[in-house]
Amino acid sequence: MDDMLQLIEDWISNLKMNRTGVPTKQSEVTMIWSIAVSIFCVGGMIGGSLVGTVADRFGRKGGLLLNNILVVITVIFEGCAKTAKSYEMIIIGRFIIGINAGLNAGLAPMYLSEISPIHLRGAVGTVYQLVITMSILVSQILGLEQILGTEDQWPLLLCLTIVPAIFQVVTLPLCPESPKYLLLSKGKDMDAQRALAWLRGTIEVHDEMEEMRTEYESVKLVPKVTLKELFVNPALRIPLIIAIMVMFAQQLSGINAVMFFSTKIFTMAQLDKTAAQNATMAVGAMNVVMTFVSLILVEKAGRKTLLLAGFSGMFIDTALLAICLAFADTSRAAAYSSIVLVMTFVILFATGPGSIPWFLVSELFNQSARPAATSVAIAVNWTANFIVSIGFLPLQEALGAHVFIIFAAIQAFFVFFIYKKVPETKNKTMEEISSMFRQISYQ
Repeated sequence: MDDMLQLIEDWISNLKMNRTGVPTKQSEVTMIWSIAVSIFCVGGMIGGSLVGTVADRFGRKGGLLLNNILVVITVIFEGCAKTAKSYEMIIIGRFIIGINAGLNAGLAPMYLSEISPIHLRGAVGTVYQLVITMSILVSQILGLEQILGTEDQWPLLLCLTIVPAIFQVVTLPLCPESPKYLLLSKGKDMDAQRALAWLRGTIEVHDEMEEMRTEYESVKLVPKVTLKELFVNPALRIPLIIAIMVMFAQQLSGINAVMFFSTKIFTMAQLDKTAAQNATMAVGAMNVVMTFVSLILVEKAGRKTLLLAGFSGMFIDTALLAICLAFADTSRAAAYSSIVLVMTFVILFATGPGSIPWFLVSELFNQSARPAATSVAIAVNWTANFIVSIGFLPLQEALGAHVFIIFAAIQAFFVFFIYKKVPETKNKTMEEISSMFRQISYQ
């Protein structure tokens, strides 16, 4: 993707020079590209904060389908940017696809969590992160110079976001709406039963329907949860703080910094350009494989165990990476150790911290509080992503390899927090999880 970045930066530089007649400074190009990168996160924050409203008004499935309108608008802007000689169109496109990504980050895990049987809730929830890692790997491959990473073809690569959107528009209508949404939010008992029977492949869904009806009766007694209620009610505030902290933990773990730094680390290890590219793709492939492994482990080991194992391992790994990078220029052993540590970091991230936060939010809240809580958590996730994307480069320029010491300290804090505060939700019903937080709030 570094070659792709260079191609777009060269295009921006030439375009600006043609407009002004003055040679474009590299700092100006970097600023324009930084805006294009960071505005994606701003869009994500806005999309994330809209999740609750969209999920309640249009449903989980309806919201996901309508969200594809934003993909079409993005493709029009980004696909026509080169022809229209406008880098501003790419910035607008990045902002719109950011809103789309923010909405998807809340709606998809919520839908997957609500349609899953209890014993598969974690595994099905992990599918969201699995698809993200696969998409990143596919985009890395397609961005190669031999495929679409060329001066003429890069706008086509930006347009390929339409492919998964078309796939979803064709296939998602064949699936039912979330039975929990139909019953608990809309009061449609028969529709919920039909949807549940379709999802389970059997009409024997009496026990699950009774459980949902019990939750429906308890939800009816409580007024609709507002944003203020989330922060004021102790039984909701405790899981909200946990959801927010886990989202911060995921983004501030340093995964984006490691992925960003990976090609540079491989180059420092004196791999040539092609070998560094291949090694970066190997990291992407490793991410996919280990996310698939976590899909299997999450229902065996549990959420808390995988989060603790992931963050504890990442803390040790990051501390060692900071040391190795400090000597990478002078020591081949340190340079090659850095490569191993980057691979290990990705493995540890993928085993739990990468996937669990997305669906854990849906597990911590009942139906009435879930949309509002998801909005807050997803907006926080994108805000943290924005902070890292804006702050990492200046910090890295000021501190060099020592920037990873900051990430190690953050990871150590989150290991302590997860150990003390995050409950295990594996195989627990919504009522069991809610009553657990009620008990904690009374203490």
